[in-house]
Amino acid sequence: MDESDYSASKRQKMVDGQLVTRQIADPRVLAAMGNVPRHLFVPEEYRHQAYADGPLPIGSGQTISQPYIVALMTQLLELEGDETVLEIGTGSGYQAAILADLAAKVYTIERHPDLAERAREVLDELRLNNVEVIVGDGSLGLPEHAPYQAIMVTAAAPEVPRPLLEQLTENGRLVIPVGGMGSQSLQVWVRHGEAFSHQSVLPVAFVPLRGKLGWESSRW
Repeated sequence: MDESDYSASKRQKMVDGQLVTRQIADPRVLAAMGNVPRHLFVPEEYRHQAYADGPLPIGSGQTISQPYIVALMTQLLELEGDETVLEIGTGSGYQAAILADLAAKVYTIERHPDLAERAREVLDELRLNNVEVIVGDGSLGLPEHAPYQAIMVTAAAPEVPRPLLEQLTENGRLVIPVGGMGSQSLQVWVRHGEAFSHQSVLPVAFVPLRGKLGWESSRW
């Protein structure tokens, strides 16, 4: 078995053992998780753990999320393939790659320039030409390309940033962890005109969202 076959086998094992067994049922999400080579987004010293059931450090105090959480958050967006998606918190670029497999266009914002550049390199290597990585304050969203059918935030906010809600289309969906250190809830928000409904899905643990509408370092 060559390296590509080995990696494909590990991905399928991840899909079958970690995702299908936890009610990840969207066939497009499962296919994307089986297609995207997660190990390429993980630092060399952690690649042997790339398909393990947990998060991994990627530098700058950030992590690549557990495969199940990536799949769950993606499934909650209910993507059909023609959407423009905004991701807040590029990190390794892995979540952006999954979104790129499922949507028409992905804009992803990262506050750490070194992480953004590394993510660009891997996304370019995979020829994912429908992803644009931007360095900036994700807590403010990206109004110049709004509105978005879907927005995903991969860091915990003290409360839902109003600009993100305002940048959703009608019936657009925002998936975001809300809360502080040790106590966060993964939430789904949906726009209905000028009103919004939301539901809490499950407790989660994310790094803090930084920026004007995120957590201050002194408070987390």
